[in-house]
Amino acid sequence: MKIQEHPKQGGTEWFRSRTTWVLLGFLAIGAFFLFTEHTAHLLGILPFAIFLLCPLMMLFMHHGHGDHNGNDQRGGHEEQPPEGGKQ
Repeated sequence: MKIQEHPKQGGTEWFRSRTTWVLLGFLAIGAFFLFTEHTAHLLGILPFAIFLLCPLMMLFMHHGHGDHNGNDQRGGHEEQPPEGGKQ
């Protein structure tokens, strides 16, 4: 008994079915109404969200500065200007 192999069609068969198109249509309609109904809520919160992001921005932006007590985490291998003050 031989097993017959079906030629591969590139995986596009699911895209041609009617069920896929109906599902994509419902998802598009749902996304449209979700966006239009909640836009006012999101835009109303936006000014407060900027202020709420300030502590997070400070936390991530000051991450590499060390602990500010003279002990640098990088081991003190900072480049020094050459003698005479000229670079």
